Amino acid sequence: MSLETKNSLVIQMVKWKCTVCNYIYDEEKEGKKFKDLSPSWVCPVCGAPKSAFVRIGEKIPKKKAVTVPTVAEKIVEQLSAMGVRYIYGIPGDSNLPLVEALSSQNEIKFVLTRHEETAAFMASAHAKLTDEIGVCLSIAGPGATNLITGLMDAATDGAPVLALTGQVPQVFLGSESLQEIDQIELFGPFTVFNETVARPAQAIGLTVLAVKNAYFKRGVALLSLPTDVLAEELEDEIWKPEEHLFKQILTPTDEDVEKAAKLVDESRRPIILGGWGIRNCGKEIVELAERISAPIATTSRAKGVIPETHDLAVGVLGSIGTRFAAKAMTKADLVIVVGSGFRQRNLVPHLPIVQIDIDGVKLGKSFPIKVGLTGDAKAVLKKLIKKVSAKKPDKKYFDEIKKIKEEHLEEIREDSENMSVPIHPGYMIQAIKRHAEKNAIICVDVGDHTYWFYKKYTCDGEKTLMSANMASMAFALPASLAARIDLPNRQVICVTGDGGFGMLMADFTTAVYNRLPIKVVLFNDSKLKNIKKEQMMYGYKEFGTDFVNPNFADFAKSCGGEGYRVEKPEELDKVLEQVFKSDKPAIVDVVVDPDEMAPIIKVAAED
Repeated sequence: MSLETKNSLVIQMVKWKCTVCNYIYDEEKEGKKFKDLSPSWVCPVCGAPKSAFVRIGEKIPKKKAVTVPTVAEKIVEQLSAMGVRYIYGIPGDSNLPLVEALSSQNEIKFVLTRHEETAAFMASAHAKLTDEIGVCLSIAGPGATNLITGLMDAATDGAPVLALTGQVPQVFLGSESLQEIDQIELFGPFTVFNETVARPAQAIGLTVLAVKNAYFKRGVALLSLPTDVLAEELEDEIWKPEEHLFKQILTPTDEDVEKAAKLVDESRRPIILGGWGIRNCGKEIVELAERISAPIATTSRAKGVIPETHDLAVGVLGSIGTRFAAKAMTKADLVIVVGSGFRQRNLVPHLPIVQIDIDGVKLGKSFPIKVGLTGDAKAVLKKLIKKVSAKKPDKKYFDEIKKIKEEHLEEIREDSENMSVPIHPGYMIQAIKRHAEKNAIICVDVGDHTYWFYKKYTCDGEKTLMSANMASMAFALPASLAARIDLPNRQVICVTGDGGFGMLMADFTTAVYNRLPIKVVLFNDSKLKNIKKEQMMYGYKEFGTDFVNPNFADFAKSCGGEGYRVEKPEELDKVLEQVFKSDKPAIVDVVVDPDEMAPIIKVAAED
């Protein structure tokens, strides 16, 4: 064998890291390959077994380099093939092989957040906005536990999300290792799928199953990923999505559709209640409503799906909704519930109900219904529209609704002219409306400002996003980040309070770093005003609701964004106009009246 041939056959030399103490075994320095060490060999620093080590690098001659992918790389490749574009999270010791895999490709962008809760909220918001799976990433232990609130938001709102959680090496599972928690037990109660990738051969199959379950069961899937398994080699081919992932479009029988149509035809004053399930079929909802002369109310999640300027629109039904939506419901003689598992019986009178939902479990879940149609809302509505007869509007019914609606519009006009100091929350809502673009994405946090927005903001093309069933504070900022990444050409407005914003405000720097020009409009009243309102409602004294705020405008500037503090109503329009035209992330810190609280609609019969 020639000298040239011998030199080309260079032995691969690799470094290995102890996952307990981070000691590095360098094969080149030690002169012996790690695999050739005795099975009883232990870490010379901490005494950890050989199985506690993971490969962290290698030197391979360029001409003879033959790289075998790691499990982490294959998981990333599989997710990319299934359409994943973003992964939000924080890197750390137990997920570094996965982070390394992300750094070595260009199909999926990794978005670093300041808190894992932000990452989970971003994944949930992405799923709600796009109907595509959202993916978040954490380390073991505290990183995983920090995901829970955001994942619960996705779980309760039916948003498909996949959580990738790093885990301590397999060899240490069950030994109370640093940052070890039983992830399967912890996440089990609220996930639709959760498994540990314990062997390389499981990685691709479990990744596909996790995505499929998240999509078709509309919830959260979790993969627990021991770091030593992530670092192992895997030559298996990824699964082709077109051979494993299929759309699910359900339709009811013609017989059931005819039963529903018969009830509609027999009614004189039908009303439609649309939930999140109508988000892709606003056109069909309006078409049905116009054909049968039915008012259209929506749940808070569906606000903006249909133009609230439409003659048949009556706004949001519910505690954060409008009086005329409640009135319309009270005076109806048939309710058509579409795409909502509406559970608040106090807001729906004892009337015949036709319910349409893709999830058969939600049909008649909380109260009896006359006809239940299981299926995709758009597909079912198309069938129903063909079956129902055209109906003339009930004049008395619509006259009553019109009267209350006119009173509501007068209240909005009065709010828009209220120049009191401190700034009135209603004035602030109308100021936002004056400067929001028609196709804006408005992410709304939880607090008293939520009531003002859903009662008084009239959507006419804007899309809204909220934490609905979990009603979690701090959702709006992460949702705004995800929205701007997903829809870079749309105006994104974060409507939040000082309480919710203060929880995850550090992630405003994420907007600055990623050049996401979100606009945070902040209701600053230095208290948890909605809690104060609830204490008053139940006869308790106000307690534990006051806090000290920083200057949020100065905070924004210190982060590299724009910040403005507004204390007088006459200043607000000028600031909002300037901010909404800017190409930088901005916070508008508005000092609002702490004593002006939005009313709660308790029952459908309330006038």
